[in-house]
Amino acid sequence: MRSYWLWLLFNIIVWPFALLYFNQKIDNMTLKLLGTALYFTIFFITPLWKQKPKPLLFLLGMNGIIAILTLYPINGVAFNPYLLLILTLVIAEGFYYLNFRDSLLLAIFIFISILVASFNMELPLYIRIFISLYWILFIAAMLVYKKTKGQSDDLEARYEALLSEYRSLKRRRVSDDEVTRQEERMLIAHEIHDSVGHKLTALLLQLEAFRLDVSEKDKEHVQSLKWLASESLEETRRAVKSLKTSETGGLPGVLRLIRKLEMESFMRIHFSVKHGASTAPLTGEQAFVIYRSVQEALTNIMKHSTSREAEIMFEAPGGSIFRFEINNPITEHQQYQEGFGLISMRERLERFGGDLEVFQTDEQFIIRGYFKIEMGIDHGSDITGRRSGDGKAGPEKND
Repeated sequence: MRSYWLWLLFNIIVWPFALLYFNQKIDNMTLKLLGTALYFTIFFITPLWKQKPKPLLFLLGMNGIIAILTLYPINGVAFNPYLLLILTLVIAEGFYYLNFRDSLLLAIFIFISILVASFNMELPLYIRIFISLYWILFIAAMLVYKKTKGQSDDLEARYEALLSEYRSLKRRRVSDDEVTRQEERMLIAHEIHDSVGHKLTALLLQLEAFRLDVSEKDKEHVQSLKWLASESLEETRRAVKSLKTSETGGLPGVLRLIRKLEMESFMRIHFSVKHGASTAPLTGEQAFVIYRSVQEALTNIMKHSTSREAEIMFEAPGGSIFRFEINNPITEHQQYQEGFGLISMRERLERFGGDLEVFQTDEQFIIRGYFKIEMGIDHGSDITGRRSGDGKAGPEKND
């Protein structure tokens, strides 16, 4: 859009000088004013055809012919030098928007048109030579520019691809490290639960049995040992619960990872957390599925959308399912096809009894997903086993 205003500024500057060069009254310039109006009318509609090279080539060629006919000298007026500047703008616009072949065709067409017109104007030989040299040098300069621009665009595309791959690898490393830490915490929690917790429970049972057999004077000492073992079991239970809480993480951990993703991708992300989503008891794998789903959605936005913003909504209605939705504003309605990323996202959600919905409206591209919240067994809560009503340790409940 910025380039359009730049071309418009150049034309607005040059055209008044081109019309004033004739030094005629406005009443005698009706056809030239109509030609000028037609030129700018076509100029204003050319941005609508930027994505269609053939119609754009036709419109630019028409503008070149209109400029030549409008500024053609009459009644002995000398050749209008501003015509060269206007045609230069038309050709430069063609080289800017069109591909190499179409822009070269436009330049050759206008070059031949101005040569034919200059011969019909009965211009002096030195002016014809000047016009010919000017166009040859200008077209050569445009060809060099087009080639350089093509190389620059290719380098920029390679750079963007490498940068995108680097960010993808960085996000993958961060998420993989998080998964590794979660697995290690879970493994440690299971080890403590299965070894230390069970042995302390067995020790409590043996101390209780031993207390019943010892003499009265030793019962107080055995009771203190039992109390010490019980406190050790409580500390172990709290440690297991702490590890388990760190492992699940819940939605806050997902939000932290997405914020990192937001900074790396230079996007604006608006969060909306509703209906108990922040306190939903998510497992580590469920949190990882949410993060991967949002990551894939944002990656699609960076690849296919011109907008650098998205809205993300989380909710857990009723506490039985977890829902998320990613909205991205769109300016052009385009057909989409689900690729490997969206298919993998749907498969992850289906493992937890969920599903994925992808669709677009006139203004937004929307990805919705949900899965059932699995209330995992709290290993930390049953590690102490059952206790009888008299405060004695009973046999541990099987997991």
